[in-house]
Amino acid sequence: MNRRALVLGTASVAIAVFAGGAALYGSKSPAPAPVTTPASSPSNDTLVRMYSPVMGPVSAPVTIVEFFDPSCEACRAFYPIVKQMMGQTGTSVRLVLRYTPLHKGSDEAVRILEAARKQNRFQPVLEALLAQQPVWAAHGAPDLEKAWQAAASAGLNLDQARKDAVSPSVDAVLAQDIADVRANKVEQTPTFFVNGKPLTEFSPQGLYNLVKDEIDATKPSS
Repeated sequence: MNRRALVLGTASVAIAVFAGGAALYGSKSPAPAPVTTPASSPSNDTLVRMYSPVMGPVSAPVTIVEFFDPSCEACRAFYPIVKQMMGQTGTSVRLVLRYTPLHKGSDEAVRILEAARKQNRFQPVLEALLAQQPVWAAHGAPDLEKAWQAAASAGLNLDQARKDAVSPSVDAVLAQDIADVRANKVEQTPTFFVNGKPLTEFSPQGLYNLVKDEIDATKPSS
């Protein structure tokens, strides 16, 4: 359910595609950091919730919503591609992550991420979990203690995080995201929406094209 074969086979090509597309957006800017201001939904509140993790400027005219599983190899492959694209688009694009724990153990990985967010360590911990995903996320036999250790290597205070991870607020986030996964009929990860439009041509190039179309649509007519 994770499109592993397709994405892993195209990831290197996709990086070149986005690098080549940089001229369409102008010069590179640094990859955006997560922001804490609530996001507004591009189409309906089942796509974006007030608590959803956001990377990029709140006022960006284009919103990518990614239904994401920390254990998903395809999500791992897409992350640097999307991050590079956002760096090249300046203030035009933001990314909203929605948790989609389809694999065994992914719910606990989501709890690690939410605990990291409470310590303002969301992006470093996310990137550490993705970097170490082959170590901790073996399908059918995940080793979540290794995921916790990867998070600690990114600066997470584990004592506090283990408490926060099982708090009612994190329970509520996980329950709502799972409900929204069902409401949007998401069955595999990553699943993307751009300004509320589903990505129907699932490929890095397809995502690039949809984002470009939405950016172009925000430009004043000549």
